Amino acid sequence: MNAKKVKVNDTIFSNDEKLVYIMGPCVIESERDYRKTAIILNKIFSKLKTKFIIKASFDKANRTSHKSFRGIGFEKSIKFLAELKKELKINLLADVHEKWQVERIKNIADIIQIPAFLCRQTDLLFACADTGKTINVKKGQFLAPWDMVNVIKKIESRGNRSILLTERGSSFGYGNLVADMRSIEIMKETGYPVIFDCTHSVQRPGALGTSTGGDIRFSIPLAKAAAILKIAGIFMETHPNPSKALSDGHNSMKLDNVPKAVNMLNYVDSAAKKAAEFKI
Repeated sequence: MNAKKVKVNDTIFSNDEKLVYIMGPCVIESERDYRKTAIILNKIFSKLKTKFIIKASFDKANRTSHKSFRGIGFEKSIKFLAELKKELKINLLADVHEKWQVERIKNIADIIQIPAFLCRQTDLLFACADTGKTINVKKGQFLAPWDMVNVIKKIESRGNRSILLTERGSSFGYGNLVADMRSIEIMKETGYPVIFDCTHSVQRPGALGTSTGGDIRFSIPLAKAAAILKIAGIFMETHPNPSKALSDGHNSMKLDNVPKAVNMLNYVDSAAKKAAEFKI
């Protein structure tokens, strides 16, 4: 199937176009720290002449423990994000967990994201689709890639065809994930842009007892493997100091390493798409 193009303001997602990056901290830990990270990322991608969307989570509703940090609060977050977006003139992705959040976030987010655990929640998918915004659906760890066709049909049934699909690893026994690269090829058959989440794919769910572990050293090798398959984008969580992160520190890319990682992945992406004429 021909690759579909999904346009988000000045950015085009397509499996045939240059990689777009979705990047940011796992959760807004503080307005000051998130703003500082956003400014740095904006400068990095501007210098590299590469498109990126900043990722924002106002609530981590699926933490392992009820005592874990979830965010700075919904009302505070959306007010802050609206101001930051206007200040930096950047495209923003935000995830939602409940239907009521959709109406509140639709005028701030350029992309609304459905978390992996909620990818089959019909009413949530409908609510997001009805906004007319681009919807990024993370494939559930429990879901076969071909089952994403049913997720697509739910969104399309509301008249929305601005859809992105994200691979973020599959459950591999207890407390482990594996990235099955066949999933990328299968989801690409839908024609919709496919994103590879290289940091959530290296998670070890519940590995630390009251929180999730991970192994960041595998994130770039997996991202390179995904990029060679001709995809639309890379999703990557980043933090100035992952060891001090309040969520997902074990599988977050250190902010200092982002320029080198993006340069490397852009090189792989360019080679893959130039070689497309040799397709077997």
